[in-house]
Amino acid sequence: MRDFSRDHEWLSINTATIRKQQGAEVPLDRLIDQCAAQGIRAISPWRDQVAAVGLDRIAQQLRALDIGLSGYCRGGFFPAPDAAGLKAALEDNRRAIDEAKTLNAPCLVLVVGALPGALDGKVHYKDIARARSEVRDGIAASLDHAREVGMPLAIEPLHPMQAADRACVNTLEQALDLCDELDPQRTGMLGVALDIYHVWWDPKLQQQIARAGRQRLLAYHVCDWLTPTRDLLNDRGMMGDGVVELRKIRGWVEQAGFAGYSEVEIFSALDWWQRPGAETLATCIERHRSVV
Repeated sequence: MRDFSRDHEWLSINTATIRKQQGAEVPLDRLIDQCAAQGIRAISPWRDQVAAVGLDRIAQQLRALDIGLSGYCRGGFFPAPDAAGLKAALEDNRRAIDEAKTLNAPCLVLVVGALPGALDGKVHYKDIARARSEVRDGIAASLDHAREVGMPLAIEPLHPMQAADRACVNTLEQALDLCDELDPQRTGMLGVALDIYHVWWDPKLQQQIARAGRQRLLAYHVCDWLTPTRDLLNDRGMMGDGVVELRKIRGWVEQAGFAGYSEVEIFSALDWWQRPGAETLATCIERHRSVV
């Protein structure tokens, strides 16, 4: 297992972690400068943050600072109530793939979606099997364009608490079943983004990480699970502040062949988003060295 204690060469910051500082939204170009100032060499930005500043401008800034990506957030949200909605989702994912390519991302992370309208409290249908079928078909269709441009897709299984509104793929096993069906040759174009917050509890986690192997493990996200958790979406913990066996799980991931970045992704409305960005980044670096 790699030794992270001496430096933070393999630390990446998902920009959600610092997108709010002292309660205020901070633009992506400023976030990138903050990461560069701390010697952080990789990030994973969100599409809305990129769009707010401009795709070409962000690409130029990343090149100038020699900062790479560990992933690009996000594609997905395939299910829809009608044919027009399904078509719109595919068109949006095609744009996301092209954006990821422009930014030279190693993968586009897919939060696949669930029951249409659930996020707004107006569910169009309740058939989760239908949603999963539309996810399968949406990934299959998007994979064609991904292969054309050379942009791997990474399915991110989300905790079952989000099965209705954000992702109806909820275990690593489910995600890998889709990978095996749609990419049986294990070409490297379809895999998973393993987010500890969503999968740490899974009794099959070690087995499924081994099953994934190097070809399927495209991204690795870290944070911690707090007890008690005050908000299931926006109260992720800083590594070491919760109950997840982070070092043990990274051992499983690296034993399976993963040798990429540990990407810190923390949504924290009540804690870290209330702090200065420099403080949050410094803590990420210290915890990456001591507990990840």
